[in-house]
Amino acid sequence: MDLTKISETIPVSDLHVNMSNELIRAAHGLNLPEKRVISLCMAKLDSVRLDDGRYKFKLSATEFAQEFDLDPTTAYDQLKSVGDSLMKRVARSIEKLPRGKIKERKWVWVSGVTYHGGEGWIELGFSHEMTPHLFLLRKEFTSYKLKHAVALRSVYSWRLLELLMQFKATGLLRIEIDDFCQAIEAPPSCEKDFGQLRRRVIEPAVEELITKNSLMIEWQPIKHGGRKVTGLEFRFSPNPQNSLF
Repeated sequence: MDLTKISETIPVSDLHVNMSNELIRAAHGLNLPEKRVISLCMAKLDSVRLDDGRYKFKLSATEFAQEFDLDPTTAYDQLKSVGDSLMKRVARSIEKLPRGKIKERKWVWVSGVTYHGGEGWIELGFSHEMTPHLFLLRKEFTSYKLKHAVALRSVYSWRLLELLMQFKATGLLRIEIDDFCQAIEAPPSCEKDFGQLRRRVIEPAVEELITKNSLMIEWQPIKHGGRKVTGLEFRFSPNPQNSLF
């Protein structure tokens, strides 16, 4: 079976991005162009079946430009850059254990990337370590339509959307501040200063999701002892006319 063939009746952006909840909470290590390429390939998985564990996807600059509303030159340049950088990208998950110990897991995103210069397309395959977090998911996974992320211009907004979608059934996300900073990959200065985290990460991400996805979001910090922020609470619901959920 040719795994690069997509359903001709369903636009890629109408397909779902699916990933394990562990991967949802992990640091993805991707910039915005890389996130777009990876997510576009993940959405294509919504229309293919398992084929002896081999997954390769072709993306053209034309397709990339159409899906994310980019001009052709920008799409071509971004695709070339992503082709050079994805082999270095690693997802990272930290699990807290008793007695202050931690368990850190890392997975490379792709096992290979081929960029076809002068033709404007790349071919990539997900790594063996990553496949259990993307394929044949039956429980403890999160799903959303790619079309609800294509207009986003901040990777913080995109990652917040994914965190919220894990709890779309309840419309309530409570998360420890350390786990939030890891998942959204907040700059080190924001991890140390909640004021900066609020101004540079949370408020812009919330505003973009409200504006571009018609989400209704209310959030507040959770404080320990009335002073130190130890967590965050997000309450959210969709516009009834928007099929986000």
